Amino acid sequence: MMRASFKERARAGIALVARPLAGCAAAALLLLAASSGLAAAPPAVGAAPPAKREAVLLPADAARLLEEVRKPGASVVLVNVWATWCQPCREEFPDLMKLRRNWADRGLRLVLVSGDFDTDKDEALRFLSAHRVDFPSFIKDGGDMEFINGLDRRWSGALPATFLYDSSGRLRNYWEGKADYATLERRVQDVVSGRAATPPPAEEKP
Repeated sequence: MMRASFKERARAGIALVARPLAGCAAAALLLLAASSGLAAAPPAVGAAPPAKREAVLLPADAARLLEEVRKPGASVVLVNVWATWCQPCREEFPDLMKLRRNWADRGLRLVLVSGDFDTDKDEALRFLSAHRVDFPSFIKDGGDMEFINGLDRRWSGALPATFLYDSSGRLRNYWEGKADYATLERRVQDVVSGRAATPPPAEEKP
């Protein structure tokens, strides 16, 4: 299975520490308005078309992401860590967006986390826009090992990495490497139905 890793890039001599963005502590999370389930009224004749939502990337460390996971209102939360330089991530992305379209009304919350450098943020935003990501996403903030261990100590740093949480914010599944749509949907269904087993406690890395 092809996987791109933070550690592989570090071995290539590339610094991986993301520089904190000025004022990131004051950045407010933009909330995607919940659908009321009512049919929208037709636009008035001559009315301007609705403004296109732009992709947004907010800096976040592991603790900030777990806050997002534990926000109420979702039946299942899928966190996907990806990067523009990760080919398997790019290949998997359309299936993630398809999963969100098909499962949003059943309570799926998709949390996308870019592992790109701050200097590559514009490229990450272009990639998100190309895939019509019109909800707030995140970009890794802080050191690699703090970020990796803060999400799950079993994570080797390979990308893509996916974490599935239930409605209580408990981790129910985790894997490295890309998954196809059928696999993604099956694993989401397992969490929603309660069939997914909670992973065993993570061991300390040496």
